[in-house]
Amino acid sequence: MTFTVAIIGRPNVGKSTLFNRLVGKKLALVDDQPGVTRDRRSGEAKLGDLNFTIIDTAGLEESAAESLTGRMRAQTESAIEEADAIFFLMDARVGVTPEDRHFAALVRRAGKPLMVIANKAEGRAGESGAYDAFSLGLGDPIALSAEHGDGFAELYASLLAALPEATALVDEDEEKAERLVLEDDEDGSELDPTKPLRIAIVGRPNAGKSTLINRLLGEDRLLVGPEAGITRDSIGVDFVWRKGDVERGMKIFDTAGIRRRANVQEKLEKLAVADALRAVRFAEVVVILLDATIPFEKQDLTITDLAAREGRALVIGVNKWDLIADKGPKLIELREEAARLLPQIRGVPVVPVSGATGQGLDDLIEAILRVHEVWNRRISTAKLNRWLEAVLDHQPPPAVAGRRIKIRYMTQPKARPPHFVLFGNQLDELAESYQRFLANGLRETFSLYGTPIRITLKQGENPYAGRKRRR
Repeated sequence: MTFTVAIIGRPNVGKSTLFNRLVGKKLALVDDQPGVTRDRRSGEAKLGDLNFTIIDTAGLEESAAESLTGRMRAQTESAIEEADAIFFLMDARVGVTPEDRHFAALVRRAGKPLMVIANKAEGRAGESGAYDAFSLGLGDPIALSAEHGDGFAELYASLLAALPEATALVDEDEEKAERLVLEDDEDGSELDPTKPLRIAIVGRPNAGKSTLINRLLGEDRLLVGPEAGITRDSIGVDFVWRKGDVERGMKIFDTAGIRRRANVQEKLEKLAVADALRAVRFAEVVVILLDATIPFEKQDLTITDLAAREGRALVIGVNKWDLIADKGPKLIELREEAARLLPQIRGVPVVPVSGATGQGLDDLIEAILRVHEVWNRRISTAKLNRWLEAVLDHQPPPAVAGRRIKIRYMTQPKARPPHFVLFGNQLDELAESYQRFLANGLRETFSLYGTPIRITLKQGENPYAGRKRRR
């Protein structure tokens, strides 16, 4: 049995630092300025022999419901409802503030097991503030330093006492991955439909990424609004897509909008962009979300090229499609633009969607599943070499300095993305244009659309290299 704990507190008391310490990774952005965290994000935490879900939340602040901070507070209140227990953080160096007292009353009304944590309790300055936490009337405070790792034994004991049934039944599951062995006479795949498909939604600021994901989930899970740049952390949310008899588990990552590097000046935005790029590297499929009213800006092409160089399967989603009047001609134009501007991923699906109305969401998921299947596909060596023989007969590689380049055979040792190896002689002289010719031929013959193709060249060693010529 597992359980969920939410970390609650006013801004800048160290909630994200504690979150990172418990998950063992720097997943949440951390900075000295208050209000860095906006969306709630969850992670798999480990404390001693306990494994549980931890939720990082935005700092609690009093504000109007329709304001940005008011919407952030609504996200935090949703986390409180979702949690089985609450870590209420206060800053031991500052002591108990009127805000702490106000929000302590809020979490008390939730009726969940509650642990008061006096964070930043290292040193003399923190000790007095830790004692001050008794005045909140929420039980014995735990003096802790999330930054330095002090006080976690006391936190572990408090969790055991607060959730005796859940903590007594937690077991650690281990996953075993098997490597596919492909025979020469059959095609294969490295696709494992039992594992959640990891999808990153990326694009420029205000393209509607969070709105689109909320529409997919059917709930206001992510913070949205007219302000550009609301999302900072890369937030992963679990989702199960169902259509007819088809059911597929997914983990979708919302990311911060990526602007041109020259325009990114603030440290916090640099951290947010770095977090978005990390989400791209760990995703299997990347959805490049464009704004239908201003598609294929230079930054869109830069983001797409980055995802292709990382070897991710790609889908282009054209959001805000409800704002387009002549939809048919516009879609034809966009697909022609994609083919012209993105030759390295020729045939990438271009799917019109609307996060506001829900239009095209099933089409988007189906395109994601198609390119993911292609990304995992492996082609048998026999089929590859029958194709290669026909290509070499029709269009052999150009000779270099009068010497003929001889390609002997081809194989695909791995997928994710499809990776092919050419064996032969003089391959170090093989022109890049001919390699692109081969990649395009592979893409068209074996329908490898929506994914980058890797080609590696290997040649036999020259047995006479290094020997002196006989005179």
